[in-house]
Amino acid sequence: MSAEELENYETDRELALYREYRDVVHLFSFVVETERRFYLANSVDLQVRTAAGEVFFEVALTDAWVWDVYRSKRFVKSVRVVTFKDVNIEELTPAEISL
Repeated sequence: MSAEELENYETDRELALYREYRDVVHLFSFVVETERRFYLANSVDLQVRTAAGEVFFEVALTDAWVWDVYRSKRFVKSVRVVTFKDVNIEELTPAEISL
């Protein structure tokens, strides 16, 4: 596979992922961003934790969709994310859902 074919393949996968996002966003109530992933979810529980003087965030998501071009199954029943970086959680409104 040439470099151009690989780039075209990746571009096609990213476009397909965006189209999937556009098709499913109306099913969810929250957008959650971490430093590694982007999620859509219907339930979000954020807990700030400390251990050995370090602060970290534990985020539990229910009925979630994961923005990841390399996952074969993006819909998951529950997700637990632990991160040391900031977490951005936004509640979606009907106006934001209609793209």
